[in-house]
Amino acid sequence: MKKMLAFLLFLCALSSCSEKKIQTKHDFVVAQGQMPNMVKDKDNNIHLVYGSGDSILYCYSSDNAASFSKPALVSVLPHVYTFATRGPQIAATEGGIVITACTSLGNIYSFYKENEGAWVQGKRVNDVDTIAKEGLMALSADGNNAFAVWLDVRGNKRNKIYGAKSSDGGKIWSKNVMVYTSPDTTVCECCKPSVAVKGSNVYVMFRNWLQGSRDLYLAQSSDGNHFDVAKKLGIGTWKLNGCPMDGGGLAVDEKGMVQTVWRRESKVYAAMPNSVEKEIGQGRGCTLETVDGKNVYAWTDNGDIVIMKPGGQSEVLGKGSLPVLKALDNQHIACVWENEKQIHAAIVQL
Repeated sequence: MKKMLAFLLFLCALSSCSEKKIQTKHDFVVAQGQMPNMVKDKDNNIHLVYGSGDSILYCYSSDNAASFSKPALVSVLPHVYTFATRGPQIAATEGGIVITACTSLGNIYSFYKENEGAWVQGKRVNDVDTIAKEGLMALSADGNNAFAVWLDVRGNKRNKIYGAKSSDGGKIWSKNVMVYTSPDTTVCECCKPSVAVKGSNVYVMFRNWLQGSRDLYLAQSSDGNHFDVAKKLGIGTWKLNGCPMDGGGLAVDEKGMVQTVWRRESKVYAAMPNSVEKEIGQGRGCTLETVDGKNVYAWTDNGDIVIMKPGGQSEVLGKGSLPVLKALDNQHIACVWENEKQIHAAIVQL
């Protein structure tokens, strides 16, 4: 009888632990640094990378972003980009975590961390020396497939969109592939591209420059080796004699549907491919995350971090810029951003 009672108490404790609720948490400082990027792994751990000077730093959370580990040094890279939308990128593969970072010389380096392992430097991502001069790049992964994209000046010193894939968690990268070359000299020179990987499919979004218009385009590939013709997003256009330094955000939902968000002039728009864009707010530096088949957006408006929930309600999270979103469960989302060389975070109930 005593053994049975003890067993029942154990089951109750286990059930209570598994049903532990995620608590909302307002603006709090995670670390000192800039340019945060965040990912969730298959075990629901949150991994965060950011920069500080020439250092690439990393920390993680195993309690749904309520607290983070002490920062760990991934690497010191002389002249690594850690500012102005240029910063280290992070993705989760089946076997661990991979990080990419670019230096001002134009080389992209990779680092990988297998489960319970230490950080190890992988092969260089770009197969032609010093071609990522702008330092604008993105990284995504699903299962064993990782894909990196960047602005590339090889050949004619004009920015094009190039990419490379890794099937071993960032240790080795494939021969670089051309995703898109503009017939009008260059793509937008200072707007960060976006990438999303779903199975073997790769989706790349970038800001183009055609006949004076700086609009967003989407290119797709079923294998990461060959990309279809890139298609414009939305029906409006933005004629601009200058660079907005604003690349937008990209996600693929549970049904495999592509979701995008981006800025045109002072407004923020959401759009799916081959659909009319929808104005959702005013600001810049926008991003999104899909949660239970619904979209959550975040952007900066007059120095405030604004989050828009699936029902359309907006909330200010704090002061700063460059928000990044990651779903914790179907009812909660984590947001990280930078403000005055500090990494801030919040947990929001949807």
